[in-house]
Amino acid sequence: MATPITATARKGRGAIGQTPSRFSKTIVEPLVEPLESEAQQPYALKTTLRPMHARRIISNNQSPDIPFERSINPYMGCEHGCVYCYARVSHSYLDLSPGLDFETQIFYKPNAAERLLQEWTKPGYQCKPITIGANTDPYQPAEKKLGITRQLLALFLKYRHPVSLISKGVLMQRDLDILQELARQSLCSVAISIPTMSDSLKRVLEPRVPAASARLKLMTQLTEVGVPVTLLMAPIIPALNDSEIEKTLEAAASSGAIRAQYILLRLPNELKQIFSDWLNVHKPQRASHVMSLIRQASGGRDYDNRFKYRQRGSGPYAEMLQQRFASAARRNSLQTGGSSVSQMLDCIRFIPPGQIQMAF
Repeated sequence: MATPITATARKGRGAIGQTPSRFSKTIVEPLVEPLESEAQQPYALKTTLRPMHARRIISNNQSPDIPFERSINPYMGCEHGCVYCYARVSHSYLDLSPGLDFETQIFYKPNAAERLLQEWTKPGYQCKPITIGANTDPYQPAEKKLGITRQLLALFLKYRHPVSLISKGVLMQRDLDILQELARQSLCSVAISIPTMSDSLKRVLEPRVPAASARLKLMTQLTEVGVPVTLLMAPIIPALNDSEIEKTLEAAASSGAIRAQYILLRLPNELKQIFSDWLNVHKPQRASHVMSLIRQASGGRDYDNRFKYRQRGSGPYAEMLQQRFASAARRNSLQTGGSSVSQMLDCIRFIPPGQIQMAF
């Protein structure tokens, strides 16, 4: 029998419990009575780091609604613990829970830099921008100890390959030296995710992520060294943070952002249960209203997985969000449409490994 998990919030963690994987044959049942303190809980929620040697490091994307073709994820799982993270469902393929396991069982790729060099030396390799952090955050707490993202960035600079980063971790400040030089050569762009300006909502929504004020400061620092910055307001959650669109875009523009994008809350597979459990614990009085608006924007379902609709939704509520976001972006001189910053990076400068000595 599996260890019963308490159906209550845990300090510093986003998920409420060990939501079973959709492939699991074992049912994990929560205790009926919540425990009174962290010390009384049935097991310690410590973070475990595990090596996962990658056979390949570059993933190719063919989804028409995602603005990049290639990505790298140095980590699987994320200690930031954002309850809304669509990457949670990937832990099911490891026979782990997309709930608490996702934020406590972190897998890292120690050979990421080695595999990247191998990809670049393949005959016929064509240089196109690569996004780091499309799935899990490359600047989550494990990066401070392991430094895999910095190793990768050093290679992007050495071989002059364009790269984009998506993160909400201010550890990126450590790498401003590399990012500045990449940006000087038109080889780098950064998207910073800020779904809420509220510290109280952040603490339960994304418990181990730095405050919005720290992320805005990072935007300013990136702008000062010449890195083009995009605000990613993701996700927008009906009746929870949708009221913050205007002030979030204004704050980002004041901090140097030149573009702004948003994604409506996505609830694929197990994430439906994870988010529903979170709502019932943290926002019980709003839970039914939140889910009602989500369904209104998802064709009557909890999630509309069709391309084009899965990130923006459809119907009157979704159209209202789109209009408000576009209007706020115009007022703050933020770009929203057209080519993404990553698509405008320089692919001509790339020097394949083995030719680097000839270039100098």
